[in-house]
Amino acid sequence: MKLTFIGSGDAFGTGGRFNTCIQVVSGTVNFLIDCGASSLVALKQRQIDRNAIDLILISHLHGDHFGGLPFFLLDAQLVASRTNPLTIAGPPGLKARLDMAMEALFTGSSKIPWKFDLDVIDIPLATTTDFPGLNLLTQEVVHPSGAPSTALRIEVDGKTIAYSGDTQWTEALLPIANGADLFICECYMFERVVKFHMSYSVILERLDELAAKQVVLTHMGEDMMANRDKVDLSRVTLAEDGLEFLL
Repeated sequence: MKLTFIGSGDAFGTGGRFNTCIQVVSGTVNFLIDCGASSLVALKQRQIDRNAIDLILISHLHGDHFGGLPFFLLDAQLVASRTNPLTIAGPPGLKARLDMAMEALFTGSSKIPWKFDLDVIDIPLATTTDFPGLNLLTQEVVHPSGAPSTALRIEVDGKTIAYSGDTQWTEALLPIANGADLFICECYMFERVVKFHMSYSVILERLDELAAKQVVLTHMGEDMMANRDKVDLSRVTLAEDGLEFLL
C-alpha cells in the first residue's frame, strides 16, 4: 500500500505547507487520515481522484484537521459529480460539529440532499471499529478541541499505521504505536516542552518505548522547522508535502 502526505503542515501553514491530510491507498481501500482546511486544494494540486476516496478518518475537531470537510463535500456534490458512497468517521461530536461548520461556511449546506450516500459516524473511544478493508482503534489524547481528541491505530491489509493526532506526551500513545509499521507523530516544537503538543526532545526520549518500526514527524511549527538540521534522521523521518511511504 502507499501512504502519501497530502498535507504535513500545522494550523498556520508553517513553511508554506498544507494542513494535515494523509492518503492511504491499498488493494482494498482508499482513505484519508484527517482533512484540514486546505486539503481540497492540496488534493487537486496532486491530481488525486477525490471520488475514489471511500473513507475519511478524523483525529480531532480543529480546523486544520477537519476543516476541509465542507469543501470536500460540496466539491463532491457540485464539481466532482460523486456517486460513490462516502463514510466520514471521527470522535464523538463529529456529526454535530460538521453540521455547524457547514452552516458557518455555506449557509443551508448541511441540509441539502446529497447525490451520493454519505455516512457520518461518531466513533466510540478505546474500541475497535470495523470499516470495509480496515479496522480502527482510537485512544483519547491530551489536546482540547471541544470534543475528545484521539490517536488512531489503523490495521489494513496486514499492516498497521499509527497516528498521534495532536497531543502532548501521554501514555495513551504507547498501545497505539507499539509494533506499528509506521507511526506518524506530530512534532510542533524542537526542545521546549509545551502543553497540548509534542516536542522532538520528548519524542526522542520516548522513542524506544513507542516501539514502532518507523517514525515520521509531522505538523511542525516554526521552532521545529528552524531546527530540522539538528534532527537525528537515522531514528526518525521528517514529513513534507508529497512524502510517500510504501508499506
